[in-house]
Amino acid sequence: MKAIVLKEQGGVENFTFESVPVPNIKDDEVLIKVKAVSINPADAIVRENKSVSWIFGEEVPLILGWDVSGQVVQKGANVTNFQIGDDVFGVLKHPYIGRTYAEFAAAPASQLAIKPKNISHEQAAASALAALTALQPSNKVGIKENDRVFITAAGGGVGHFAVQFAKYFGGYVLALASGAKKDFVIALGADEFIDYQKGPFEEIVKDIDLVIEAVKADGHINRSMQVLKSGGNLISLWSGITADESIKAKKLNINAFYNMITFSGPDMEFVAKLLQEGKLVPHVSQVFSWKEIAKAHLEIEKGHTQGKIVIVMD
Repeated sequence: MKAIVLKEQGGVENFTFESVPVPNIKDDEVLIKVKAVSINPADAIVRENKSVSWIFGEEVPLILGWDVSGQVVQKGANVTNFQIGDDVFGVLKHPYIGRTYAEFAAAPASQLAIKPKNISHEQAAASALAALTALQPSNKVGIKENDRVFITAAGGGVGHFAVQFAKYFGGYVLALASGAKKDFVIALGADEFIDYQKGPFEEIVKDIDLVIEAVKADGHINRSMQVLKSGGNLISLWSGITADESIKAKKLNINAFYNMITFSGPDMEFVAKLLQEGKLVPHVSQVFSWKEIAKAHLEIEKGHTQGKIVIVMD
């Protein structure tokens, strides 16, 4: 099969295009013919940062990727929830590598859901890791009707899903993004828009019940803590809470924590349900061919993507 192989961690020049064996599947797995994968900021971090090489295990060649949408072409002996020919999507094996940057991928059946017929494979792939990253911490906290929810980086891959989930659960959403994304974010359902380019948001926003912190920048968590009311929650989607941040959170009587997503078939089924009902709409800003993987990674590294970037493997 054709695959995008990473010779070694580092720059995008380390991607090569090779023919490798089709993976064998276990009894609880299906073999997917990959139609589309989405590119996440975490993909670029793993590609570049040798300090996270532990996630590869011992599988060679190195093939990146978590998000996938495609068609089941083979199933293991114990798989009963999918049939050959089914279109499926999901997040594979996170935080370990799902090896989806390839023509075929071996996928645990428990980590997939049926792709809704009303969306494309590109849209489905875009609704995997980013959607679960927004959904799972929201479920942990439990957004209640009229909770004031402040979402940073609201126009990005995770942020644009976070806005939609928060509204679905009944929250009153205040969304932070650049002015260029205002119309996009408001169309997602945000009740208020804050342009971070016009001044410190912490001087404007207040009385927040939940912060979904999706900005990777030094000091941003401390700034976001200032907008929370006593007893509120802050969920960091990028990094752990430092000792100093924990001390500050305790003084402010707020609960600040980091949330790493885990693969989940039931969560993917919930995402699929909302996609089918039109209550969750993924935004795909750019689609690249598999040979343009370097361009896709360089684009995601800019940090200003509106919605999601997708690779098609056909």
